[in-house]
Amino acid sequence: MRKTIALAVAAVALSGCGMLPGQQGSGGEEQQQTQAAPEQKPTSKAPQQQGSSAPPQQNEVIATREAKVSSGGMSGKARAEITALKRQGRTVSLNWTITATEGKVNMHNGMSTGTLNYTVSNVSLIDPVNAKRYRVARNGTGPDAQCVCSGTQGQFLESGQASTLYAVFAAPPADVTKVNVEMPMIGMFTDVPIS
Repeated sequence: MRKTIALAVAAVALSGCGMLPGQQGSGGEEQQQTQAAPEQKPTSKAPQQQGSSAPPQQNEVIATREAKVSSGGMSGKARAEITALKRQGRTVSLNWTITATEGKVNMHNGMSTGTLNYTVSNVSLIDPVNAKRYRVARNGTGPDAQCVCSGTQGQFLESGQASTLYAVFAAPPADVTKVNVEMPMIGMFTDVPIS
């Protein structure tokens, strides 16, 4: 009887942390699901540009992608440059810059998990070795919990304008040194090193 109660308590605790496969918790992990990404092309590294939301933690660009972007009736091209993926204790911080390279880019709601969620809450890290997806951390477990990430409300980028963004995740195991970064509108970055 004690063993059954202990197992039930453990399952409830893990469920609240988002640790059970297939469940989205407060910044926890879930089993990886295959999703199709829009057509993009990788590009060479370019110097980092300043944006508006959060300062980058380092100047070096460690991964770059370009994509055609269509959101909210606007279309254009954008370049995303990851400038940091840094492990800090039990968390990992991701910093990146989105630059509109052609036309208009709607950052207002393009990377969120819902239509009225003006954040980058739908960005995720994928550990391909352990087949786990890490969602953006949240500052609580209730329905009002906010993501620990950049807001994007009112960000509509004209060609040449940039926005610097961030998100915090639960850290993968210490032996995981590279992950894939999935970004709505931009697509998948592969083998991004964790520093």
